[in-house]
Amino acid sequence: MMTTTTRTAPPHPPATLPSGQRRSRRAAAGRVTAVVGAVLLIGTPYLSWAYGRAALDDMTYTGGPSGLQFFSLIGGVVLLVLLLAPFRARVNGNGGARAAAIGATAYLVVIMASIALELGGLVNVDPGGWLALAGAVLALVGTLVLPAGPTPTLQRVRSPRWLQILGIVAAMAGVLFAAAYGLGQDDGGAFIAFAVFLGAAVYVTHASGLLGWLGAAAARNRQVLVLSAFVVAFAFPFTQHGSDANMSIASQVLIFAATAMGLNIVVGLAGLLDLGYVAFLGAGAFTAATLSTSAFATINWHPPFLVVVLISGAISATLGLIIGSPTLRVSGDYLAIVTLAFGEIFRITMNNLDGQDGPNLTHGSNGIPGIPNLNVLGFDFGQPHAILGVTIGRFSNYYWLMLLVIGLIILVFGNLNHSRIGRGWVAIREDEKAAEAMGVNVFGLKLLAFAGGAFLAGVAGAVKAHQDVSVTPDQYVFMESAFLVAGIVLGGMGTVGGVVVGASILKLLPEKLRFFQDYRLLMFGILLVVMMRIRPEGLMPDQRRQLEFHDEDEDMVPSPAGAQAVTGPRIQRREHR
Repeated sequence: MMTTTTRTAPPHPPATLPSGQRRSRRAAAGRVTAVVGAVLLIGTPYLSWAYGRAALDDMTYTGGPSGLQFFSLIGGVVLLVLLLAPFRARVNGNGGARAAAIGATAYLVVIMASIALELGGLVNVDPGGWLALAGAVLALVGTLVLPAGPTPTLQRVRSPRWLQILGIVAAMAGVLFAAAYGLGQDDGGAFIAFAVFLGAAVYVTHASGLLGWLGAAAARNRQVLVLSAFVVAFAFPFTQHGSDANMSIASQVLIFAATAMGLNIVVGLAGLLDLGYVAFLGAGAFTAATLSTSAFATINWHPPFLVVVLISGAISATLGLIIGSPTLRVSGDYLAIVTLAFGEIFRITMNNLDGQDGPNLTHGSNGIPGIPNLNVLGFDFGQPHAILGVTIGRFSNYYWLMLLVIGLIILVFGNLNHSRIGRGWVAIREDEKAAEAMGVNVFGLKLLAFAGGAFLAGVAGAVKAHQDVSVTPDQYVFMESAFLVAGIVLGGMGTVGGVVVGASILKLLPEKLRFFQDYRLLMFGILLVVMMRIRPEGLMPDQRRQLEFHDEDEDMVPSPAGAQAVTGPRIQRREHR
């Protein structure tokens, strides 16, 4: 008999999912994880985060979030919307969600560290705080496995003009709230946490594409943007409830910004590194002090304040011409050394004008104290006034005056920047030899830049003398010039908004972070090094400098189609010839 044997097929290998399906499953799991984290961020602010009330803004209540806890809730809502919103064709939802998760994690790490430092250990962090941090970490882990998402195209959408104006107004309202809330924080940890929240908000709007849309809307409605900015700046004193401390900081920020705008002409437009620029501010301040009605004033002539402003600016501009004539024939590091020496010479000269080493004009190191408040057309800047039921104090009056000065400076700077003179300055900055070969009056434009910037500094110094009540030579040292240059580099050279932002950061941080007083220079140095590494063009650069630093970015150069449309006719004409 023949026996038949049956062969059994070998077992099939286990089925494996294609890589696309595996990525899809990981993305789905990551999205679910991120949604759970967002829900925790929304719910945990209603729990207690700290054991004691002394930490931050009192996070001990259950059922009533504090201000900083409410910001965590806002972050959770934004994260949830970006994860689940149906408008993902125009907005990079995944990129925005990842940015929101990173920001929430950094924010809560700062919160937990502040509670531990202020109350004496992490044991003082209540379970609500740990749950919030766990939610942020879950959201971060979940968003990290999501695909990168499409490049946001929201800025290319043709939105109606009323929507653009509404977006600009909403953004300006957010700036007003941020300024009022930030200045109202006396606790250093609370201020740092709020600063991290603001940074995270900007990061999310940039990653999602909303910031690009706002930028495009602002470019199309520049007049609305400028008007909204000045309305917000004018309304700021009404949010301070008569607080002289906060308004003093705000007025000092505006004086610093006005001086930096004058320096921006020299450094940002003409490309001349001036490290003694604070001397022009001091010249304006000393001129206004000696012409004031102070009992210590050394000149027995007291013209009206408008005349004093013009004289202060003219004297500072004259000093700029005197210093610029022999020194502008050098450039680069040599010019920086010469201007640095000029700043020190000015301070030493003011110390020597004490009646012993020279004529008694400034009382030497004692300076000129007792400078009275301004009285312009019967309006006393030193007296508080009630407007719309809100007490407007002395520093608010000077704040509004400097706001008017800033407006005039912006008008002058904008017209110069877009004029033939401004183009000449830019040509000198880019290549002095090439500009001279093209017929640009290099020496004359350099002198004009020095004189014009010095005039603006002298005007700001005239207001500063009356606001500070006294003027001494020690107020105008080299470090002030260094901070002015740092503010321009940080904000963005050659722009108005960048200078204001840089001046605000460098003037506001030392006031609010006094526990870092001994490490202020270290903090500024680290900040500038980080800026040079990740954004060398500044926070708010102009388009020309942005192209210089990012000429390899494809998004910032014309598209191939556009280039072909431009070069095509030329090539055809050449072939026809």
